Amino acid sequence: MNHCLPHNNLPLDTDSLPDILARIHKEVVFDFGKGKVADYIPSLKEVDPKQFGMALRTIDGEEFCVGQADTDFSIQSVSKLFALMLALEIVGDDVWDRVGREPSGMRFNSLLLLESEGGIPRNPFINAGAIAISDIIATHSSIPIKRIEDFITSLSGNKNNRVDPIVAAGEKSTGFLNAAIANLLKAMGNLHGDVDHTLDCYFKQCAITMSCVDLARATECLANRGNSTFQKTGEHKPVADKRINSLMLMCGLYDAVGNFAYNVGLPAKSGVGGGIVAVAPGQYTVAVWSPELDNYGNSVLGQLALEKLTTYTKTSIF
Repeated sequence: MNHCLPHNNLPLDTDSLPDILARIHKEVVFDFGKGKVADYIPSLKEVDPKQFGMALRTIDGEEFCVGQADTDFSIQSVSKLFALMLALEIVGDDVWDRVGREPSGMRFNSLLLLESEGGIPRNPFINAGAIAISDIIATHSSIPIKRIEDFITSLSGNKNNRVDPIVAAGEKSTGFLNAAIANLLKAMGNLHGDVDHTLDCYFKQCAITMSCVDLARATECLANRGNSTFQKTGEHKPVADKRINSLMLMCGLYDAVGNFAYNVGLPAKSGVGGGIVAVAPGQYTVAVWSPELDNYGNSVLGQLALEKLTTYTKTSIF
């Protein structure tokens, strides 16, 4: 009997990738100026908007880069992906007693849905859900932010993936809405630790810096059945099954996730620092960075580059 494989399971033509990435880079730069950098965090407001980097890593360990793929940037909400992986390692499926697994359909920092649904955030990638996840880590760790940093480092292989203290201070000084979310979670019984301690962890995790290369390496386990090149023997093995990828597909780009699935067709997680990391299960991980954002808080050039990538390589999961 002949079994037909979906087109996305065809072998990735790595020989063509350098030319494809160069083509993408050449094409997307014409869209500079169509977005604007995040201006509500002081340090992000000062970032040069006309930057673009892209790094792709296959499950066989080949890496392909273009533009400023080695430039460090603030990962912001991309950190929520790693925090979720760590929380699942710490408490397992008890995570889902605290957060849901559904798209929110509202702004990522909305208070309305949280109050109307009894203090259970819709998913772990909106701010309310991520703060609840930070609370899980903070209440199970002696130095929670170091635990998050070390976890990310164990996946990326880069010991310099650490908190930028200037960005973290800016997060704290402007984070009034996040403080309101944390206090509402506490009032509704879904924040178990100290509010300030949890917020400190949350603000700092968002201020971690990585490059596109780091992100592509750190998410290798999500494309490669839990295997991670940079983890040492005996280290924790991250949760890496279909659950993480399914959540990214449904919730990873806030309330623009439907358009992203339609145009790109990969599980992904974005951040207002301009980064997006995406996973082609069984094939590769890819990270893009460009600071100019659309009205939903997602990188304009990053989305366009990923759309072109899955089109040119025929690697959409659909």
